[in-house]
Amino acid sequence: MKRENQSVVTEFIFVGFSSYPDLQFPLFVVFFIMYLAILAGNIIIIMTIRRESSLHIPMYFFLSVLSSSEISEICYTLIIIPNMLVNLLREKATISFIGCATQMCLFLGFACTNCILLTVMGYDRYVSICKPLHYPVLMNQSFCIKLVVFSATTGFLFSTVETYFIFTLPFCGPNKIHHFFCDLAPLLELACGRNYIGEVVIFVICFLVVVFPFLLILLSYLLILNTILKIPTAEGKRKAFSTCASHLIVVVVHFGCASIIYLRPQSRYTLNEDTLISVTYTLVTPLLNPVVYTLRNKDVQVALKKSLGGITCIQKT
Repeated sequence: MKRENQSVVTEFIFVGFSSYPDLQFPLFVVFFIMYLAILAGNIIIIMTIRRESSLHIPMYFFLSVLSSSEISEICYTLIIIPNMLVNLLREKATISFIGCATQMCLFLGFACTNCILLTVMGYDRYVSICKPLHYPVLMNQSFCIKLVVFSATTGFLFSTVETYFIFTLPFCGPNKIHHFFCDLAPLLELACGRNYIGEVVIFVICFLVVVFPFLLILLSYLLILNTILKIPTAEGKRKAFSTCASHLIVVVVHFGCASIIYLRPQSRYTLNEDTLISVTYTLVTPLLNPVVYTLRNKDVQVALKKSLGGITCIQKT
């Protein structure tokens, strides 16, 4: 019976922004511009870090991975935004059952990877400030690569488990997803049955991906703050804290949105509120990454000016 019920729904319909038909084209233009800015900003960061030898340290290695198409921000948005832009121009936005499962698995995989990478970056800042003499040994290239592989492997393991429990639920009736992409809460709303063990497992995974990493980052910054307060000069304190400010801003926005979406009772799910928050973490947060890390980081600013200056000289010759 369960397999028969599952086979009834062969595709889903995104409600998304259909409640605002007059705003769909303006939203398309705004989101398209933001998406181009995300791609351009993150690609510039990757190229700058790879070209500038002074940025070949663990902090910028993790930043380039966070931005890169191989692991994080670009793929994180690539799973959702192009499809959303196309749907804004269509009368009926649909996605196949398999397509929905694939989209959710990939999106959650990159999202979980982002959370773990931000935690790794917090640990990197802790070692850099609290144990500067041991930094080159503790954060060697081999260990950094292992941390990135661990982040991606764990992230996609968690997303696969979550996707399995969602798409083994029976979908036998309504197929309208009150969202602009396939996510946990709206799909649980459509399911005809409940899998209480699966829901507990999903909640535990959300806790491990959102709350536990955030607590580790918080612990890192408490230890960092304790070390900074012991620095005798005001200039030394300012310089030490400036290396952490960019990371802190991204952490607060990313984990704040994730906790609101994934760590609340299912009964509190609302279309308008969730759509706004989802736009924040699928568009605003990836856009915030290159802006914050370039505007608030002098090393990246100097490297960017050097790269742009080199390009200008080449063009003149």
